[in-house]
Amino acid sequence: MRRLALSLALALAVAPVLSPLVAQAAVQPGEMLSDPKLEARARQISEGIRCLVCRNESIDDSDAALAHDLRVLVRQRILAGDTNRQVVNYLVSRYGEFVLLKPTVTGSNLILWYSGPAMLVAGLAIAGLTLRRRRAAAEAERLSLEDEARLAEILKE
Repeated sequence: MRRLALSLALALAVAPVLSPLVAQAAVQPGEMLSDPKLEARARQISEGIRCLVCRNESIDDSDAALAHDLRVLVRQRILAGDTNRQVVNYLVSRYGEFVLLKPTVTGSNLILWYSGPAMLVAGLAIAGLTLRRRRAAAEAERLSLEDEARLAEILKE
């Protein structure tokens, strides 16, 4: 049991260090562009595009067929003369903003981006008010000196 726990702990400690060295992009040689500058642009764009099958992987890291199609589409748009922004806008218009690994902080997304911190602040405020009310109630329940003296007399009897 100890060996298993030790092995698991070692694997978890070493995995983040080795994963960048072991992880390779799923881009196939046939997909790559012959111009290194254009290929670098395609890779840069692909890193920010979500694989719609794998969810939290970029299309560069995914082996899914849809990721392959998106990588080819990105390269086709680059060869057609689109800028990086135009390629991303094309993909967003076609698949929605979900295709972006890092969604924008505009429009209706503002609600999603700021609702978490707003709920945290609201929770802290409610907790603070609750604690304050409890303290005030505890202080109000304390006996006055006269009442304490009278209670002591009653208890002596």
